[in-house]
Amino acid sequence: MPRPRLRPLITGVLAWLLLTFIWLALGETLSATEPRAIDIGQTVPKIEFKDIRYLRRTLADLPEGRVYVLAFLKIDCPISKRYLPVLKRLEAEYRSRSVQFVGVNVGSEDSIQDVAEQALDYEIEFPVVKDFNAKTARQLGIERVPEVAVLKPVEATKPDQPRTWRLAYRGRIDDQHRFGGSQPQATRRELREALEATLAGQDISTTTAPAEGCLITSDEPKSPIEKVTYAEHIAPLLKKHCADCHRPNTAAPFELLRYQDAVAHADMLAEVVREQRMPPWYGSSKYPHFVNRRGMTADERATLLQWVQTGKARGDDSKLAPPEPPAKASDKWQIGKPDLVLTEILPHQLPAEGVVAYRYSAFAHVFLQETWLEAIQILPDNPSVVHHCNAGYMQLGEKVTTQNFITGFVPGGQPMELPDGVAVRIPAGSVIGIQIHFVTTGKPERCRLSIGLRYARGPVKQQLRFELLDDHRFEIPAGASLHAVSTSRTLKRDAIGIGLFSHMHLRGRAMTFLAHRPDAEVEKLLVIPNFNFGWQHGYQWETGQVRFPKDTRLEVVARYDNSAFNPFNPNPKVAVREGQQSFDEMINGFIFYVDANENLDLSIDPKRGVAVPKQ
Repeated sequence: MPRPRLRPLITGVLAWLLLTFIWLALGETLSATEPRAIDIGQTVPKIEFKDIRYLRRTLADLPEGRVYVLAFLKIDCPISKRYLPVLKRLEAEYRSRSVQFVGVNVGSEDSIQDVAEQALDYEIEFPVVKDFNAKTARQLGIERVPEVAVLKPVEATKPDQPRTWRLAYRGRIDDQHRFGGSQPQATRRELREALEATLAGQDISTTTAPAEGCLITSDEPKSPIEKVTYAEHIAPLLKKHCADCHRPNTAAPFELLRYQDAVAHADMLAEVVREQRMPPWYGSSKYPHFVNRRGMTADERATLLQWVQTGKARGDDSKLAPPEPPAKASDKWQIGKPDLVLTEILPHQLPAEGVVAYRYSAFAHVFLQETWLEAIQILPDNPSVVHHCNAGYMQLGEKVTTQNFITGFVPGGQPMELPDGVAVRIPAGSVIGIQIHFVTTGKPERCRLSIGLRYARGPVKQQLRFELLDDHRFEIPAGASLHAVSTSRTLKRDAIGIGLFSHMHLRGRAMTFLAHRPDAEVEKLLVIPNFNFGWQHGYQWETGQVRFPKDTRLEVVARYDNSAFNPFNPNPKVAVREGQQSFDEMINGFIFYVDANENLDLSIDPKRGVAVPKQ
């Protein structure tokens, strides 16, 4: 009766217990990252997604309705695209019956900007959001696109009870479109049947219907680098993409110049880089020919994310690039040392909170002679309180205006620096005025602005010109989520494009620049699918790349979101018209160019910026 036989038995039991523990622990881990799908009739857990403005939103942010339809989509799925017109028609039909549609993108390769652009292309008026890692889809048991989840609100039993929903239907929209072909029309319309039954207070006869479509897949990590360190991999990335803004005396909220800076903000860095929110660039990726384009490559994003996820190693400091010399006073001028600096006489005194009306001032300098400038930069001494400002010239004694625009300032933007041979003309007898949009910070602030001017150096052959495409008589209806306003101008000369700039206010959603050349198809010059009021940077073409023949009609189409789902909307219940304040609206599309046939051939005195007779 051999006792020794107990040892393998005990060992086996212990091994079984250990495996069971590991399995249970693994199961807990998986359940934490992969939420179990709910069944029909169950209460929907709290779900979150990101809107096209990169903000975290929940179902509670949607307007109250009788029924909610979440339509799960991918940009590259052909069946998903075929159903977008169907969803548009259904949403328009059921909108008056208080049915709220939401497009939920689950494409692992689709960026928020891509999501916004597809909604613009298909003129989708209902909200579109991004579901990273398809977390919401998995919570609701969605496996393919396009599938829909119909949610029915649960009646509150208490006045202050948070809103909750139950899953009423999950599955396909109808049976019209499938892989391999489509029927002329659907024979089963499960989504419509579910909506009609729910609105009538009846039970849904078919609560689930399998969908044919593209399988939802998780984000696939890029091939990892063996070991990512700050010194060898991250410092060069931050210097290349971030340090221009994230340094002292800029509008950026923190610095990214040292290892301590990167570690302190590592999780935030990972979030904004993964979402492609930073580095900031709001032009569509379909128009890559702008020389000032920002953005990390997929490999660069993967490297930064790997560094954050694997412990934020410092690495060997000897592999760091030599430190930059201490900043000098002149380093604040991105245009180099200006030839002339003008500064406001008195600083602006700003309150701790509230809306600050636009302010106007003129610099105390009269240009006695016609002056030519090749670079201009506006420099606030307290950039954190300046949302944006615009500078223009006017004759001495005239009211301050920016009609004769020469440059602007926006957080993250770049100063005006012109190609060789091109210059801004300031007429004799002019002064420079400035329009400033200040913001409050929570405490009283002061700010004084300067403008630095660099005179033209080489021969000036062409004067910088622009067309301002604007409209002062539009009206955006209350509640409209994709209201279009268009305006155009026709060029009176052959032109070579320099760049573009867009400006709207808090309801601005998208802006498209178009060129209608004579006897040619309409060309899209730029699409800004998710306009951001906080980052209104310019878009600069390579010199000579874009040309417009005489009689080209330049057009701007702006889209506005005056709906309740716009988190920045001051009041979705009122119609909005043109005005200077942020709670009003604007359409400003600048197109900068030069006359293709102009050859001024001016010699400029580099010390005064005035034309001199040739020797």
